[in-house]
Amino acid sequence: MLMLTMTTERLLIREYKESDFDELKALLSDPETMRFWPQPFDDDQVHSWLERCIRNYRDLGYGRWAVFLKANRKFVGDCGFLRYKIMDRFENDLGYIIHHPYWYQGYGYEAAKACLEYGFGPLQFDSICANMAHDHLASQKVAEKLGMKREAQFTNPRNRNLLTYVYRIGRNEASGKEGN
Repeated sequence: MLMLTMTTERLLIREYKESDFDELKALLSDPETMRFWPQPFDDDQVHSWLERCIRNYRDLGYGRWAVFLKANRKFVGDCGFLRYKIMDRFENDLGYIIHHPYWYQGYGYEAAKACLEYGFGPLQFDSICANMAHDHLASQKVAEKLGMKREAQFTNPRNRNLLTYVYRIGRNEASGKEGN
């Protein structure tokens, strides 16, 4: 089976493999990186994340992907899509998690932009959303730079009942947003 790989100017984005566990654990169990999540992940949660990603590639043809620096193949984050219910509607939810030592270098935007293009290109999504805690300003800036607009907010039972913002972009809006 062919493994999906995307490249950007500085990043290599590819499907997870079982052997990525240790790098993924370093990301998802880091308290600073995961401060906008309910809590850092334990080993079982990391295994579940990895298994769900691999299963989604088979069942849906997409999922969350591992993000590496092209220059040295250093694992720096996770980006991609989950399909789940947000506010009583199934969504193509774009997520991006960059390990905190690599924050403020544009990697989240670069990875998310590649995924957004893949979502509207080969995956043929009509609409893509992103949801984040109301106080996650960096994530909001990424969504806005991608051309997404905040369309809703809700109290998120999956994240400590925090106020959560939902951003969205449709295929038509994305096709007019080139060159960023």
